[in-house]
Amino acid sequence: TVFLSAAGVPLPAAAILAVVITALVGVALNKFAIEPARNASVVTIIIITIGASIFLRGVAQIVFDKQLHRFESFSGDVPIEVLGATILPQSVWVIFGAAVVFTGLYLFFTRTLTGKAVLATANNRLAARLVGINTNFIMTLSFAMSAAIGAVAGVLVTPITLTSYDIGIALALKGFAAAMLGGMGNPFGALVGGLVVGLIEALTAGYISSTYKDAAAFIVILAVLFVMPSGLFGRAAVNRV
Repeated sequence: TVFLSAAGVPLPAAAILAVVITALVGVALNKFAIEPARNASVVTIIIITIGASIFLRGVAQIVFDKQLHRFESFSGDVPIEVLGATILPQSVWVIFGAAVVFTGLYLFFTRTLTGKAVLATANNRLAARLVGINTNFIMTLSFAMSAAIGAVAGVLVTPITLTSYDIGIALALKGFAAAMLGGMGNPFGALVGGLVVGLIEALTAGYISSTYKDAAAFIVILAVLFVMPSGLFGRAAVNRV
């Protein structure tokens, strides 16, 4: 989005093009890295995705550069006062965007056959294939959707956090912490977990030190693992073997 807009493409069009390109990268990642190893162990898949992450960061570093970049906020940078506190207009866009994505995903997974097919494939790929679900298409769709949602998030937060070729790692860890806090597999829990992690970071920066702000996500991960592994809204499961 940064480089397309700098090249003269209007910001809305640049953002849409960036989301589409990122979705195609997600499809390519599934096609050339994940799908050939679909019968491999979970550990192998994790190693492959880590390697793919390093490769993509290297490509981004070569295609773009190592510098931090941003584009103009959607509604200017004049802070909005709310009950004595101030909030950036772009933060309102982030909250609005998160609500739209959450609502869209909720409707997709609960009201459409394709969404239910995604859930079935995630739960048991073999069983989904046996009932006639095209699991290869579902996997491709899932990678495209996840990449596109990540791109939307990047477009929304860049005016606040800036962006560079490797800034996504820290944001991904914070997202993982939010998902763990809310309960893995629970979309509503992930949304609440994100708000809680954000509040913890803000309070840490305000009352302790901004130096330790980014450590808050790691503290949340450790606390959840030790105290409530299923998260705030997760449910414990027992499997008989």
